[in-house]
Amino acid sequence: MYARYAEKGLCILGFPCNQFGKQEPGDEAEIKSFAAGYGVKFDMFSKVEVNGDGAHPLWKWMKEQRKGRGTMGKLSQLSLFKPLQFLINKEGQVVKRYGPMDDPYVSLPLQNVLGKVS
Repeated sequence: MYARYAEKGLCILGFPCNQFGKQEPGDEAEIKSFAAGYGVKFDMFSKVEVNGDGAHPLWKWMKEQRKGRGTMGKLSQLSLFKPLQFLINKEGQVVKRYGPMDDPYVSLPLQNVLGKVS
């Protein structure tokens, strides 16, 4: 997705989190090395919590926004491997929240935010 839309202004920010099936148990160096092995080109940040009292302020804010609210729905084991994503426009507004079962590749909101992509 990043390779396709980066020229249109898409920025992807990755925040590793170990709260879902203990998927990110490593330290920052291990996570960075793992991501590099998969060819990750977008910005990766330090590991954070996204839920509970220790949730990072950015994640708290995104989930409080009208279009950022939602639930994870009925999770399958497979969905634990897919991240929760937020689409935020250039004005800093949450446009859409994507759960683990949503496919952002076919997203009309993404196309509207970035404009027509050939």
